[in-house]
Amino acid sequence: MLGYATRRILQAIPTFLLIVAAAFFLMRAAPGGPFDEERALPPEIEANLQAAYGLDQPVTVQFARYLGGLLRGDLGPSFRMKDFSVAELIVRGLPVTLSIGAAALLLGIALGIPLGLVAGLRQNGWADHAVMAVALAGIAIPNFVVAPVLALFFGLYLGWLPVAGWEAGSLRHLVLPVVTLALPLVAYLARLTRGSLLEVLQAPFIRTARAKGLDPGVILRRHALKPTLLPVVSFLGPAAAALLTGSLVVEQVFGLPGVGRYFVQGAINRDYTLVMGMVVFYAALILLLNLVVDLVYGWLDPRIRHE
Repeated sequence: MLGYATRRILQAIPTFLLIVAAAFFLMRAAPGGPFDEERALPPEIEANLQAAYGLDQPVTVQFARYLGGLLRGDLGPSFRMKDFSVAELIVRGLPVTLSIGAAALLLGIALGIPLGLVAGLRQNGWADHAVMAVALAGIAIPNFVVAPVLALFFGLYLGWLPVAGWEAGSLRHLVLPVVTLALPLVAYLARLTRGSLLEVLQAPFIRTARAKGLDPGVILRRHALKPTLLPVVSFLGPAAAALLTGSLVVEQVFGLPGVGRYFVQGAINRDYTLVMGMVVFYAALILLLNLVVDLVYGWLDPRIRHE
């Protein structure tokens, strides 16, 4: 297993470099720059700023310098947020983003998978129709609609929860953003689990277990559960990366100082290094979680032999 993990990491390096290169050159190709203002700067000042940050050099030279800094773990300074490096901004926003992302992931798994199992075991029953109706609504209604509605109802009308802001260690500030992030995940997991379970229950080895007279609960736990979870685990890789790196909409609506908020500010201000830092962080997390998914596959399905 260790050898397989090592090979997968080595295979991920070219993909990571391709993502970094694509983001770097696409940002430089877009019109405008980090020092463009509504009122144009004097040419001398603009030239000094360009030289100070190396923007007066050819794009290929800039890319080579950025890769060199990346190998040293240096994501560079923020162009627009003075006195802060990109790494400092990420470290600043990461605890908030990880808190709501991890909580939303756990809530989504705790609700979505059991609901999908119930719907699959009660196919075409009232429980199946109810779960699928809720799941369809959760998929169809976007976060930028759910978040203001929850804030309006539970924050303004009922006054139970704060609608914005962040206090470290305060569970009340976690509830609304976590629920908003978790609802689509619950919906997708419920649908995936139901569909996968229905397919597994038609497999020959399940029919054999039934013919032997095994209890339905034993069949589910010992034979059907692990194969059912294979597509669910595959979906959880990128879904977990998206949650753990923060939802742009949710962090903006609830005024959370997380990583997603810095990404939005960097994109609006054309802060090259800040946006690149977020892209690097997000790409590395997705590749890492996909590796974890591949390793979990080996545990769920004994037929897979990574070695």
